[in-house]
Amino acid sequence: MIFLRAFLVGGVLCALVQLLMEKTKLLPGRIMVLLVVLGAILSAAGIYGPFVTFAGAGASVPLLGFGHVLMKGVLEAVREEGFLGLFRGGFAAGAAGTAGALIFGYLASLVFDSKMKK
Repeated sequence: MIFLRAFLVGGVLCALVQLLMEKTKLLPGRIMVLLVVLGAILSAAGIYGPFVTFAGAGASVPLLGFGHVLMKGVLEAVREEGFLGLFRGGFAAGAAGTAGALIFGYLASLVFDSKMKK
């Protein structure tokens, strides 16, 4: 049941973002930033944490989940370190995911022949 819930929630999130991409004139980069910021805002408001508990990977893997991880790290670091936690918390919380994306992206570029779009 956990896998089905994650699949359904992740699918609905992806479908909503696809509608946003097709029905608005927003560029993909701006939509990505919007999703990360929205995830951070929902996390700070205490809404996204219970949603992740309910949906599992369906809510934690998309860009909304990345915003949630960043905000969660910032809030924890601010509690522990005060003001300086604003600057350190997000980096510490998001470091593993960012490093993984960079490493696997580089490895994929070695395996596949990527070309720039014209």
